[in-house]
Amino acid sequence: MLLAAALLGPPPPAAVPPTPPLLDQGYRELYDLQFDEAHRSFRESSRLHPEDPMGPVSDAAAYLFSEFERLHILQSEFFLHDDGFRTARKLKPDPDIKRSFEAQLEKSRQLSERALARDPNDPNATFATVLRLGLHSDYLALVEERYVASFREMKSGRILAAKLLAANPDYYDAYVAIGVENYLLSLKPAPLRLLLRLGGAQIDREEGLRKLRLTAQRGHYLLPFARLLLAVAALRDGDRNHARELLQGLSAEFPRNDLYRQELARLR
Repeated sequence: MLLAAALLGPPPPAAVPPTPPLLDQGYRELYDLQFDEAHRSFRESSRLHPEDPMGPVSDAAAYLFSEFERLHILQSEFFLHDDGFRTARKLKPDPDIKRSFEAQLEKSRQLSERALARDPNDPNATFATVLRLGLHSDYLALVEERYVASFREMKSGRILAAKLLAANPDYYDAYVAIGVENYLLSLKPAPLRLLLRLGGAQIDREEGLRKLRLTAQRGHYLLPFARLLLAVAALRDGDRNHARELLQGLSAEFPRNDLYRQELARLR
């Protein structure tokens, strides 16, 4: 859940508070699959900014992506290489990773609720909540394959993201929550899409892609992830040139991430 301008895109607009440098560093390390380094950066950011819910939720993201990497989930779920990853997909979730992941989510929840009790419109705490719900939804669906529970979290995150963006349209990372729901659910079989719509899901492929492009163009922490998802969409649409362009940019920015090189090799 994806070019050559800047690592995490342009700095956030003035409407968005400046972000701690260690968070930026941690996300660069996360996308480069340097998870130990990312954990250190996020924890140091939390030490320096103990009331910021973005520290622990970002640390949770590092745990989630390390589990994705260990289980080859991005390859098997997004790039559809199921035959090549059957063995990896038989691996069980790591219980220690799950405990650490959930502990960081809980820390972020507590900090967000504390901040929102002081100011119900606090955009940083609101976005941290959106991110927390999205990460938990991803774990439920992609690691544990608990899709109904995942959908509930996804829906809650999308509703909160829409509220955040109504007041702060320059919070470009938040568009991912709307884009992911609309695009990824549009890939489901028609009977399931009908049931999801009855449950309140938003399922509009083109709207999902539009929202992902906003993050891919002007996002911050989630800019690379949005570009990865757009590369997946391009591959599914048979647009190999656009997919190659996106993956080449990601590979250049994150040279230690084998996923981008592997997918580029397949395109060649």
